[in-house]
Amino acid sequence: MSGAATSAKGPIPEFKQIMGHPAPLWMLFMTEFWERFAFYGIRWALVLYIVAQFYEGSAVGQQDANLTYGSYLALVYAGAVFGGYIADRVIGYQRSILVGAVFMAAGLFMITLPNHDLFKLGLATIIVGNGMFKPNISAMVGQLYTLNDTRRDSGFTIFYMGINAGAFISPILTQQLAQNVFNTGDTPAYKIVFFASGIGMLISLVWFYFGRKQLKGIGAPVGELANPKRLIGVVIGSLIVIPGVYLLLQAGAANLQIVLSVLFIALALMLIVEGVREGKVSRDKTIAMMIIFIFNILFWCFFEQAGSSFTFLADQIVNRGFGDWTFPVAWFQSVNSIAIIVFAPIIAAIWVAMGKRNVNPSIPRKFGLGIIFNGLAFGLLMYALTQLIDDQGKIPFWTLFAVYVVQSIGELCLSPIGLSMVTKLAPTRLVGLGMGGWFLSTGIGNNLSGIFASHVSGETGMSVSSALEGYTFGFWILLGGGVLLFLLAPLIQKLMHGVK
Repeated sequence: MSGAATSAKGPIPEFKQIMGHPAPLWMLFMTEFWERFAFYGIRWALVLYIVAQFYEGSAVGQQDANLTYGSYLALVYAGAVFGGYIADRVIGYQRSILVGAVFMAAGLFMITLPNHDLFKLGLATIIVGNGMFKPNISAMVGQLYTLNDTRRDSGFTIFYMGINAGAFISPILTQQLAQNVFNTGDTPAYKIVFFASGIGMLISLVWFYFGRKQLKGIGAPVGELANPKRLIGVVIGSLIVIPGVYLLLQAGAANLQIVLSVLFIALALMLIVEGVREGKVSRDKTIAMMIIFIFNILFWCFFEQAGSSFTFLADQIVNRGFGDWTFPVAWFQSVNSIAIIVFAPIIAAIWVAMGKRNVNPSIPRKFGLGIIFNGLAFGLLMYALTQLIDDQGKIPFWTLFAVYVVQSIGELCLSPIGLSMVTKLAPTRLVGLGMGGWFLSTGIGNNLSGIFASHVSGETGMSVSSALEGYTFGFWILLGGGVLLFLLAPLIQKLMHGVK
C-alpha cells in the first residue's frame, strides 16, 4: 500500500502486508479475540445465573432474567455512541480502547461477588468500558484501508472471524471450568465463568497496549486530544457515569426503551446535520445509513434470543441427551461462532466473486438476505414445536443447532457488512459517532429482544405453547421486514451514490 494513500481520517502509513492485508489488522484481530472471549464468557451464564442466584432456581425468575439480559446488552451497545464521540473529539481511538478495557476488566471481576446490587453495578461498569472499546476498535480497522480499497469488506470479515473465534472458545472453556473443575454441586460455579472472562479482558488490554506500536500513529491522540488532562477527565467522568447506568438497569426495559429511542433520534439528527454541512452527497449517504439502522434494529431484536429465550429453550425443551452424556446448554453459544468461522470465508469469497462479475448484491439487499435468513430460523422452530415434539415435550437437538447455523448465515450477510458500511457512509468527521449509531441501533434491538423474550417465557417460565406463539410472531415479522427491504433497496442504493 502506498504511503500516499488516505482513509477518511487522513494519510495511511505504509504497512507490511500479511496474507494480503495490513499487518495491524491481525493485531486488532487478536485484541478483539480476547475481548470477545470475555464478553461471550458471561453471555451464556447471565440468565441462568440470575435465576439460580437470585430466584433460587425458580422459573418465575426467567422473565426478570430475560429483561435484565436485554437491558444489559442494549446499554452495552448504546454506550458505543458516547465511546465513539470520546474517541473522535476527546482522547483519540487508542486511549479510548485502553481506558475501556480497564473498566471492562474491573466490571467482570465485580460480578463474581454474589450480591444483586454489586452484580448490577458490575454490569454497569462493563457497559461503560465496552462503550469506549467496541466501536473504536472496529473504526480503526476501517482506517487501515482507503475508502475504495476492494479489500475493505474482506478485511472486516476477517476481523469478524476474530470476534467469533473468541466467542467460540469462551463458552466451551468457561463451562468446563464452572461445571467440571470448580463445581461444588448441581449448579455451575458461575463466578468462575465471570473470573475467567475478566482474565481474558486483561489479556486483551495487554495485547493492545504493546501491539499499538504497529499502527504507526493511526488512532493515536494528536493536538489537544493528547492533553493528559483530557484522559484524566474521561476516567473521572466514566466513574461518575457508572451509577447512572446502574439506575438505567434498575429502571426496567420499558423505561430504558424510551431513553434509547430519544437517544437514537438525537444521534440521527446530529449525523444528518453534519451530513448536510458536508454537502448533498454526504447528506444522502447519511440518510441511507439511518434507514438501514432501522432494519438493523429488527434483525437484532430476534437474533439476540440466542442468549435469552433460546437458553431457556435449550435448558427445558430441547432433547440434549446422547446416551449417558448431555450436551451442555453453554455450548449452544459456540454454534454461532463455529458457523461464522466456517462460513465467513465462503461468504466473503462469494461477495468477491460476484463483485468481479458485477453482480454483487447491494448493501441493502445483503441486509435483506440477513433478515430473511433470521426469519427462516424461526420458521424451523415453528416446525419443530408443532411437528417434532416427543413424548417428553421436547424437540430434537438438531433443530436448535440448525437454528443457530441459519441465523449465523444471516448474520454474515448483515453484521460485517454493516461495520464496513458505516465507515463508507458516515460523515467524514463523525465516523466514530456513526459507528456508535450502528451499535445504538443494535442496542435498541437487544433491549426489544429482552422484552420479547420475557413474553416468550411469560410469568411462570417457558412452555411449548408460549415458545410456539412467540417464535411464530418472529417468523412473520422477519419475513415481512426482509421483503420490504428488498423492495426499498433501489431507493436506498440511489441515496448511497455509488457506495458498494
